Amino acid sequence: MFNGNRPNEETQRTLTHEELSTAIIPGTECMADVGNLHFKHSGKNVLIPQPSNDPSDPLNWNRKWKAAAMIGMAISSFANGFGPLSIGPQVPFYMAEWDKSVDDVINFTGICILVLGFSNLVWVPVARLFGRRPALWISMTIGIASAVWRATATSYESFIGACVLSGFACGPGETFGPMLVADVMFLHERGFYMGLYQWAYWGGIMVGPIVAGAMSDRYGWRSFWWLNVGILSFALVYQICFLPETKWTREANTLPTAGAFLDAQEKELNQFTEIESTNDIPGPNQTVHRLASEETLFGGPNRNQFLPFSKYERNESLLQALWIPIRVTAFPIVQWASFVFSWSASCFLVANITQSAALAGPPWNFSAAAVGYTNLALFGGASIALVTAGPLSDWISMRATMHNNGIREPEMRLPTLILFSAAALLGGLIVSYGYQYGWPWEAIVILGYTLLGMQLAALAAIATTYAIDSYKPVAGEFLISATVVKNLWGYGLSQFLNPWIVKSGYVLPIMVNTALTLFFICLAIPLFFYGKRVRYWSANSTVHSSS
Repeated sequence: MFNGNRPNEETQRTLTHEELSTAIIPGTECMADVGNLHFKHSGKNVLIPQPSNDPSDPLNWNRKWKAAAMIGMAISSFANGFGPLSIGPQVPFYMAEWDKSVDDVINFTGICILVLGFSNLVWVPVARLFGRRPALWISMTIGIASAVWRATATSYESFIGACVLSGFACGPGETFGPMLVADVMFLHERGFYMGLYQWAYWGGIMVGPIVAGAMSDRYGWRSFWWLNVGILSFALVYQICFLPETKWTREANTLPTAGAFLDAQEKELNQFTEIESTNDIPGPNQTVHRLASEETLFGGPNRNQFLPFSKYERNESLLQALWIPIRVTAFPIVQWASFVFSWSASCFLVANITQSAALAGPPWNFSAAAVGYTNLALFGGASIALVTAGPLSDWISMRATMHNNGIREPEMRLPTLILFSAAALLGGLIVSYGYQYGWPWEAIVILGYTLLGMQLAALAAIATTYAIDSYKPVAGEFLISATVVKNLWGYGLSQFLNPWIVKSGYVLPIMVNTALTLFFICLAIPLFFYGKRVRYWSANSTVHSSS
């Protein structure tokens, strides 16, 4: 750690406020040197949060280990998403196997979704108290058992039981990605890696039905669940070998003074670099970031970070860990991000639930395999979002920071929503009217499904990144709220959507869901102007000092 006199967080806020005449509250980050406060840099980027001098600190890991952690995050997210929502193309097979109706078979998806949402009330506190590795290992092992159960189920009731267990096991796929990103990556990198998490998780959900339809047609529906066993097993082996523990207790927003920085620099043999100090505050037309040498990321995980269990957090009780997810749901920004995340996902779920019933009938008469292949368009849209949404939101934030004298606000990401909200609207219109009036399948699938896949990965990534930038210490806890809301609504969709379509046609149900999505997105407008004031209301909350 740094030696010398280090200012506490309140002192840092006061000094920055005096220099720049702006309030520094949790979520607001100073991306340039201010007076005598000096930051560590990587090239021209200020490192937020500031890493410690311990090479085992995940923020200090070299690029190889950071890449291994992010690949592990992506593999785990993909594996957890691959199975639960792959029922769509298999519906006719389950109906024939157990002589059940479409609504009975759709219950496989609905029940799994419902349990999945609430499972994170268990998994996130476990990860918070005992570490990410044990929670991932246990959940993945249970997931393997549930996939074996599905593959060997001999009755409708038995398969329902396997769906319940699968939903419980797959919860970390929705919440652990942002936790790992916040543990390992700096602020200026999070946009892309949050996009990678969304792409991997939703990519698994989109690719699963493609494989399920093709394998069920050729080898029978049970073969798909044996493949799922193999994918989950591979993810578990990767976690054991290449995904060290990323949980790290650090001081919140602690930045060294110039003197302390120089002391640390000498003791670390110039492993870190210091930039030239200046008391001049850059104007809007000047470069905000002072030039600095590239900071070397030299560290790596130690042996303890490969143990099955990390050190128990004795400074926090189980009841506290259980209470924090409930507490953060009272924050307006968390509520907004939860609703945007949930309803952007529901636009995709509409396609997932309706694709078999709509496209297998006239005028298209798709086979189960062909229905599954339509998910390639959804996956293609999500892939477009991967290479556009995260980098675009990072770029917009950086440009806005430069024009704000080096002060970054989480709200600077929000304008990126405009492009992808248009994709949600167009996708909903094309799919609903295309289904209703028998448009060419190319319009529905290639255009409509692609837009729905794009809006899902993009809107979810931008909304969750905004919430994490505002409340980084509780990245996983915030997503409990998001997944509960999403999965409750998803369960409702699985129950009422098909009966509503039978009664009213495709346009009204799908467009009502799309309109709700756009309504929640539009609430970003007041947040863009007043989001900092909203964050000020919770500035003194203890959640900002959580591990």
